[in-house]
Amino acid sequence: METTSRTAAQQVSAEAGRKVDGYLLAAFPWYGLDEAFTGPRWLMQVGAAADGTVEHGATGHGEEPTIKVEPPQDERFAVVVTVASRPVRRSADGTGVLEATSVSTAAWLAGSGLLAQTWPTQMDRTLRQDWLDQQTMLAWELADDLGGGSWSELMLPVDGEPTSFAYRESEYGWVLAGSASEGPEGEGVHLGAYGRGMSAYGLGFSVIKDLAAYEG
Repeated sequence: METTSRTAAQQVSAEAGRKVDGYLLAAFPWYGLDEAFTGPRWLMQVGAAADGTVEHGATGHGEEPTIKVEPPQDERFAVVVTVASRPVRRSADGTGVLEATSVSTAAWLAGSGLLAQTWPTQMDRTLRQDWLDQQTMLAWELADDLGGGSWSELMLPVDGEPTSFAYRESEYGWVLAGSASEGPEGEGVHLGAYGRGMSAYGLGFSVIKDLAAYEG
């Protein structure tokens, strides 16, 4: 599967400084739900390469999810993941090659993001990390097979244009992934999203014009 090298694991802390600072460093546009969504919006965190280049990040909509042994049944949220479109390129230190990003990259980040907000109610707390590792690997395999039977097609608007997304549901929520058209300056991005309690059907995505709307 085409992925950025280690960017998913290397996170720029959302606790250090203003949360918005990492987002402002990105050289690509951020996406969120379009103006049809009128609920709360909030920033999550960005992921960066070894040289500090921002590669991806996520924005939240609705109720901020909380990991509990008994999650609230009425918890409603949708998270949009934006991934910079990158070709195969040399690493910052010149010692290796970073793989290209793709829709599969966005699908894996969305899938692992949903798992991170999930706690199977029948599972002992001490076993959760083993479960998370196993399910994250499964999410990787699913993301590498977007044309397989585990995914269906869902058409949703991106900046007003109908766009095809790979979509799947599980007992923990839903995940989708696709690509946005290139922006006015040619910045292409891949989009992922995940949520629970809020239907993916009828959602729309658009470029975030003002990150202040997400600062709470």
